[in-house]
Amino acid sequence: MSRAGLPGLPGSARALMARDLRLLWRRRGDALQPALFALLVVVLFALGLGSEPRELAKVAGAVLWLAVLLAGLLSLDTLFRGDAEDGSLEQWMLAPVPLAWLVGVRTFMHWSTTALPLLLAAPLLAELMHLPRAQLPALMASLALGTPLLSLIGAVVAALTVGMRRSGILVALLALPLYVPVLVFGAGSVAASAQGLDYGGGLLMLGAGLVLAVVLAPLAAAAAIRIALN
Repeated sequence: MSRAGLPGLPGSARALMARDLRLLWRRRGDALQPALFALLVVVLFALGLGSEPRELAKVAGAVLWLAVLLAGLLSLDTLFRGDAEDGSLEQWMLAPVPLAWLVGVRTFMHWSTTALPLLLAAPLLAELMHLPRAQLPALMASLALGTPLLSLIGAVVAALTVGMRRSGILVALLALPLYVPVLVFGAGSVAASAQGLDYGGGLLMLGAGLVLAVVLAPLAAAAAIRIALN
């Protein structure tokens, strides 16, 4: 608590995270959809390409990255929509903490509930696609850097469309072009590892993008929310 008796940044973050976890538990069936969707994408690619391990291994990195990207996109429209419908976003704007801070906390919760389970399941999905184990460190490192970046970019897009009804397709159309560089560097790092090349360049680009997004994305999303609600 601050001197004025109001919650500070850590207190507001804990309160918002606890609320999100309670809501997630009530809708735990919906929470499993991104992980199940990613698994479905991987299985369909494996069935479509056949059971030849060499053929699957060639595209394993790109398929896994694409599955994670599409799974995150599936839940992007709901990032702020529920709060806009029940009036919580107006309360966020009146809160004694910066709106960008609350947006950042919500984005972190979105990543931890959608991308983090996929990140933990990535080794199993990689085995399903016959990804060589020597390429697994590149895959895990690129996903660890790239998935938070996807969530931060998605938060800006979701904030831009929060005032619109039925904006699911619009969110996808706006987000996918912005996701392409992350996909290129992420899947490219795995491809470079497969060729025996140094994949550190792609990881550095993802890391640089993540640092910029951590600083700028919450501010941009907060500004978009203020515009949408005014």
